[in-house]
Amino acid sequence: MTDTPRPAATPGAKMQYLIRRRAEVTREELIAHWFANHMPGVIAGQARAAEAGRPHARRYRATVFSPDRSGEQAWDGVAQLWFDAEPPAPPQAHGTTPADSFQERAEPYVPWATTEYVVLDPRPRLPVEPLTLNAPFPTTRSGFFKQTFLVTTKPGADHAALFRHWLEVHVPNVRSVMEQVGGFGYVVSHSAHPEAEPYAGMAELWFESGDGWDGFKSTIQPDGMEQWTDGAVVLRSGTEMIGIL
Repeated sequence: MTDTPRPAATPGAKMQYLIRRRAEVTREELIAHWFANHMPGVIAGQARAAEAGRPHARRYRATVFSPDRSGEQAWDGVAQLWFDAEPPAPPQAHGTTPADSFQERAEPYVPWATTEYVVLDPRPRLPVEPLTLNAPFPTTRSGFFKQTFLVTTKPGADHAALFRHWLEVHVPNVRSVMEQVGGFGYVVSHSAHPEAEPYAGMAELWFESGDGWDGFKSTIQPDGMEQWTDGAVVLRSGTEMIGIL
């Protein structure tokens, strides 16, 4: 497995914003306001920044996580924005003072800076179709089965050793299995500041259906990554919202 070339990092910073709804808010209400009342403002704000020559996101995507059987889960979704460089940390969590209806319904959230490695690019299989009867963006795409892993580490874990093993051993292992079971997308994101974050990284796996995920689970074998990791939060999704291509 170590003969497989190590994946190259995507230039810049992939900023992740994990979203959780407030206790009195339903998942459906959160998503409705996210799409209708928050994403257009983010898109417009990034366009203004670009026109003014200020740092801005070159891509913007949000994944909506499906509820688990209990109806409870750690996160309802994640927004991802790609910048040329990591933006300065905000003085306080976004939404501490709500600026729109979405932020009134989401718990305050903070940016999580990561470095992205695209192992299997899902975009050729998931083309983006801008809307034609409304503003082109935001739009949505579906027709896939996606599993997102938020990876935690054991106390005192050597993150440099973990990241090296992840890219040189674990990634080839996962990619091989993905290709066997028909998975078409695999993206890894490593925390830029792992000691300061609750998660060391994120892995995203796209399949045609749940059958692919079942095949993956029955085929994948341990490769030693467990010596650093302490499990993962696993979240399922079948819908993505696209703000900026």
